[in-house]
Amino acid sequence: MIAYIEGKIAEVAEDNLVLEANHIGYNIRISTETAGRLPAAGEEVRIYTYTYVREDAFLLYGFLSKDDLEIFKKLITVNGIGPKGGLAILSVMTADDLRFAILAGDAKAIAKAPGVGVKTAERVILDLRDKVSMEDSLVNREAASMAEASGRGKKGNDKTAAARQEAAEALAALGYSPAEAMKAVKQAEITDGMDAEDILKQALKKLL
Repeated sequence: MIAYIEGKIAEVAEDNLVLEANHIGYNIRISTETAGRLPAAGEEVRIYTYTYVREDAFLLYGFLSKDDLEIFKKLITVNGIGPKGGLAILSVMTADDLRFAILAGDAKAIAKAPGVGVKTAERVILDLRDKVSMEDSLVNREAASMAEASGRGKKGNDKTAAARQEAAEALAALGYSPAEAMKAVKQAEITDGMDAEDILKQALKKLL
């Protein structure tokens, strides 16, 4: 219904933002992770929104990126995860962290969200495993953009993505949790042409 609202930040709380646009103050529900990334009061910001309508409420949920909004919309398709649960999960992990946890089957990481038990977290993994991928992550989108800009094309990006996955699997074999492994690979300083062994070395630096 409302794709986004662009305006000045009037007030920010841990779970709510008042955004002023065209002399109207919009109450927007946000995650604590989003609250921590907002600019100061009085600054301009664009908030991507999801409109939730029920008989007794008309609520807006807001995010700083389309990616955060899309992962939220996937979350609320899971039985037992409403908008409140979706925000709770995105308050304890980023969209990329959630993807990594889903792909790694790390229910404990997802269950750290308030009000989300292990069984519900396992349901999130089961329902969304086929709807998310490593290629959707921010780090891989950036790599793809750089590859396209420099003319390397999709083939080079596919090779790097495969090397990332191999490095993550190697870290898991060393005893790290799947989510820890994938997060370390995400944070590793990776340059074009690096193979899985090179990425593994860089990822280990983030863990040691």
